[in-house]
Amino acid sequence: MDMPAAIVIPTFNRAHLIVQAVDAALSQTHPDVVVMVVDDGSTDQTQAILTRYNDHPRFCIVKLASNQGTATAKNVGILLAGERAVTFHDSDDIPARDKVLRQSRILWASGIGADPCLDRTLAGHEPGQTLRVGAVFSHHDLVLPDGRQATIRRPFSLVDDIFPNLQLGTYVPGERMRVNSGLFHPEVFARLGGFADCIEEDREFWNRLILGGEVVWVMEDVLMTKIETPDSLTQSTATDYNRAHRAADRKMVWGKVDHWLATREVVPEKINLPGLAVAYVSRPDLIVLSRALMTDATRSVIAPLFQPELAQAV
Repeated sequence: MDMPAAIVIPTFNRAHLIVQAVDAALSQTHPDVVVMVVDDGSTDQTQAILTRYNDHPRFCIVKLASNQGTATAKNVGILLAGERAVTFHDSDDIPARDKVLRQSRILWASGIGADPCLDRTLAGHEPGQTLRVGAVFSHHDLVLPDGRQATIRRPFSLVDDIFPNLQLGTYVPGERMRVNSGLFHPEVFARLGGFADCIEEDREFWNRLILGGEVVWVMEDVLMTKIETPDSLTQSTATDYNRAHRAADRKMVWGKVDHWLATREVVPEKINLPGLAVAYVSRPDLIVLSRALMTDATRSVIAPLFQPELAQAV
């Protein structure tokens, strides 16, 4: 049996790329996967282009009324994915056809034990207990705008902010493990919440994943191709790593790591979107409200937008 999954594709004004991302997602071999594009208030032809998928039984577009940022778009996808495992693909990501299937089978696996040869207490586990895998990552190929290509095999980058002394030499921008390559168990979001509202939302999330004691499985296979374009968030001059805003967000992320080192406490990131406005939903029947941490104000906004009875589902 395969754990049901949702591929969430947050996008903003990338009509020129979105079709290839949706086609790749819909071509997954997983027998029970929903593809949800969260259009973050695009002003280009994204919605018009995606009408070609309106009759597809496993495709849904949720268009936000205004641009809210990548973290909010991902959080909307989490809240509407129900009890499905979730993976986040950008509009310039091309996954291998069996990526989600293989990852979901690891999430669904039973009999994974906490071997007593390791000290499990820091992660909140008892020696010998049965473990639930919280996230499954794969390696990925990175294609840069100048044509350079590299295969990224850097699982240590998941703990860069905790153990920077493990940092290896990097040769291309963005040479690190990507949140996009992961598939996440729904219990992760129910326990730890969603993405923080910042530019460095991915690194803050995976830090919380690691420090919160989730079991992380890194596959040896390359199951994703990340194609960077000049307008990608990691390439754009508006959001590059040297911007003051991004530097401030990194300090916030490091502050949370310092807090954990001092207290061993991980504070869940509740999904708080009380002002959310949704302009369009193509397939409300594919939407199921999740148990991810959210505020009462957000629940009161989200549930009536889709099915009123969902307000009692959490």
